[in-house]
Amino acid sequence: MLAGLFELIAPHLTEKQRRLLAGAGARTLGRGGGARMARISRLSRPTVYAGVRELAERPDPGGRVRRPGGGPKRRTTADPGLLGALDALVDPDTRGDPDSPLRWTCKSTRELAEAMAGRFGSHHAVVARSILDHLDFLDHTIDALTAQVVARTRSFAEQVELLAEVPGLDQATIQVILAETLPRQP
Repeated sequence: MLAGLFELIAPHLTEKQRRLLAGAGARTLGRGGGARMARISRLSRPTVYAGVRELAERPDPGGRVRRPGGGPKRRTTADPGLLGALDALVDPDTRGDPDSPLRWTCKSTRELAEAMAGRFGSHHAVVARSILDHLDFLDHTIDALTAQVVARTRSFAEQVELLAEVPGLDQATIQVILAETLPRQP
């Protein structure tokens, strides 16, 4: 019964909540409870015993799941050459300021993933896929924000037309000027 209960609720819990639940079960079962809960929960015995210890501590008001510095390390820490390799792959086809953290590439995510599959190990491909997925998310976010800016500046079409006549001002710069100089809209 305890195994079924843990199996039902565990997917809905954070790492810390699973530890605490396993620790509470171990404490309730008494002697040998840690080993039994480790089998039931499929957590390691040290993790179950950590849960028992955490039950005795005061709850963390910040709601931390792990200790500071805990959790998986950044991919670039584990593989220092990753950013350089990605940059070398993207650099020939990029646009924009090379010193800026935001650059545009003409390669599709599929092309980048295929190129990386040939140049790197499988773990690099997984990392690149997650990075490229995040970049796609950021692209969609930028598009949505751009649409909002365009919608909010429609009522200032006359000012936009006047500013567009100034040499060197592109649409983005005009929108920034309007945002900084016109009264706030709700």
